[in-house]
Amino acid sequence: AMEPSLPTSFLLCPSLRSLHNKRLYLAVFAAVLGNFSFGFALVYPSPVIPALEAHPSPALRLNQNTASWFGSVFMLGAAAGGLSTMLLNDRLGRKLSIMFSALPSSVGYALMASAQGIGMLLLGRVLTGYAGGVTSASIPVYISEISHPGVRGTLGACPQMMAVLGSLFLYALGLVLDWRWLAVAGEVPVLTMSILLCFMPNSPRFLLSQGKEDEALESLCWLRGKDTDFTREYEQIKDSVRNRRVSCAEIKDPFLYKPILIAGGMRFLQQLSGVTCILYDAALVGLVRLFSVAIAAVLMDKAGRKILLFVSGMSHVLIAQGSSALLSRLQIFNSLPLPLLPAGYAMGWGPITWLLMSEILPLKARGVASGLCVVVSWLTAFALTESFLLPLLTPYVPFLFFAIICAGNILFTGCCVPETKGRSLEQIEAFFRTGRRSFMR
Repeated sequence: AMEPSLPTSFLLCPSLRSLHNKRLYLAVFAAVLGNFSFGFALVYPSPVIPALEAHPSPALRLNQNTASWFGSVFMLGAAAGGLSTMLLNDRLGRKLSIMFSALPSSVGYALMASAQGIGMLLLGRVLTGYAGGVTSASIPVYISEISHPGVRGTLGACPQMMAVLGSLFLYALGLVLDWRWLAVAGEVPVLTMSILLCFMPNSPRFLLSQGKEDEALESLCWLRGKDTDFTREYEQIKDSVRNRRVSCAEIKDPFLYKPILIAGGMRFLQQLSGVTCILYDAALVGLVRLFSVAIAAVLMDKAGRKILLFVSGMSHVLIAQGSSALLSRLQIFNSLPLPLLPAGYAMGWGPITWLLMSEILPLKARGVASGLCVVVSWLTAFALTESFLLPLLTPYVPFLFFAIICAGNILFTGCCVPETKGRSLEQIEAFFRTGRRSFMR
């Protein structure tokens, strides 16, 4: 008989050894190298734009307009990547979609490393952004579907952590390498990810949705270990897998549209919180984010998702409102405590929104809906970044706007977001299908 003191998260695999199977963590590490590359590419303009603004060649010299596009066109590429992932996630599968992202990423870095004009630089940024959009939609889903419920929160924070590490690595290399060699260095995590993923299994849930039962069982055995009760988890997953095609009539079903609206709403509100606008600020911002994400990773499977979202939202409100008041009096942008805003973001609304997206979306729509959420996310980020420093706005107006949005985030969390700590993906799906909270207890 199972010990009554064991938490719900162990119901699928009674053996504690399933949590300590190193293969699961190896698979997660291989996948999140894509996020490392994403973080590296996202802040690539930070040390590069100053160098190109002073470049001796007119063909490569950036002016104010081209420098702005060099920074923001990445987000348009990411939106395109999310759009294509609406097909790739379900056609190729989660793992192969992540591996596919290596192709545009490698070509993009090669174009920037060998650039002879601004056009090559911009195309390289679009391609690395496209790869980032693909990984943004595929990696959280892959990690969520292969993880044990007892560690899914911690592992779900790894993409954000690796993205921050990628940014910090870029800042460090920027001190010793010029802009061309920085692009060459960006190839390393991409190629490493591709090689490692060749030896990792695909998601058991995706394989079952494709009717590949033997492969799904073999994949789950590899992820949990042969000496665990992985067959019970396999049967529960198998029972939950139905026809994977979504009909037009089913789109009106709350079972489908509610989690999609919640996930898409969180992606939209996350970007409107304003953090993306200041990610280029300095390595200090990256260090603060890394520390905060680490705290979230430790607490997510203990305190729960919602409490961290509340804390994160409240800190956003206080910091953004305080910053707005400070700017309205001093009119000095550099006096703003910028590192504090990413700290609150990274504590909750950064990693948890990506995790919840992969947890609450129903299996039959998870591939398409995750891509849709990424499109919403990066189009919002692009629009906000382009308008953040409009000269028509006084300096404190954007931060007053961010404070209002973050207050809305708190209300949205309380009214719409379910607590998924320790629940299997099948339990979460059953909750949305039936509306019975007993599935979440």
